[in-house]
Amino acid sequence: MSERLRFIEHSGKRVFVIDLSQCPRDEILALLSDIQDTVGEQPRGSVLILADFHGAQVDKTVATRMKEVLVFDRPYVKRAAWVGTEDLPKVFYENFKTFSQRDFPTFKTREEALEALTRE
Repeated sequence: MSERLRFIEHSGKRVFVIDLSQCPRDEILALLSDIQDTVGEQPRGSVLILADFHGAQVDKTVATRMKEVLVFDRPYVKRAAWVGTEDLPKVFYENFKTFSQRDFPTFKTREEALEALTRE
C-alpha cells in the first residue's frame, strides 16, 4: 500500500487515512484503484475513512473516477470525514454527495476529523 494510504489507530479505533494532499492528478487516479481494493477487502459497514484533499489536483477525470469509487465503497464505509475540501471545486463536492448518496462531513483539521470519526 502507498504511503498515502494507510490504517492508523485513533482512540482505539482503526481509521483508513487517504492522504491526497498536494497530490497530482495522475497519482490520484492511480491511488483510486488501491483505495477501492483496500476498502472492498474490509467487512461491510466497518471502515472509518479520513480523506485529506488539501492541494489535491482534482479535475473532471479524477472526479468521475472518484464518484465510481465512492459508490463501490458505500457498503463498506461506516463513516467518512474529509479535510481540505475548500481546495475542491464546490460542484465536484456536491456531485460526490449526490452521485454516491453519501454524506461527507468536512473539517478544518485532521484532528477534528479523527475526533468526529472515532466518537460513538
